[in-house]
Amino acid sequence: MPELTRRRALTAAAALAAATTTAATLAAPASAAPAADHRHGSPESFDEVYRGRRIQGRPMAMGGHHHEHGGGYAVFVDGVELHVMRNADGSWISVVSHYDPVPTPRAAARAAVDELQGAPLLPFPAN
Repeated sequence: MPELTRRRALTAAAALAAATTTAATLAAPASAAPAADHRHGSPESFDEVYRGRRIQGRPMAMGGHHHEHGGGYAVFVDGVELHVMRNADGSWISVVSHYDPVPTPRAAARAAVDELQGAPLLPFPAN
């Protein structure tokens, strides 16, 4: 019988760990599967005053080019629509803070208010 070396012991331990992980994954019931990523679900509506500005967000019916990028969700700052877009990873960006992704439309509205520094939001022209 060959002598037990460090290399053989580590190889056997790695194989055992891989086999155990595979068996546990296959044996797990469907109900034990991880929950769906909440970032890809429909965001909740919100209506609040943030730094003296009224920000709102709500699901919208799909239709028109302007709403398609927002995944059927509209955001408003003081009643003016803030153009938002959902990224593939579930993060959100707005026309005001385009290079700073945030986790929710509410966070996008707040980031826009921060960036505007009191200036009014001008309507974004739809093509």
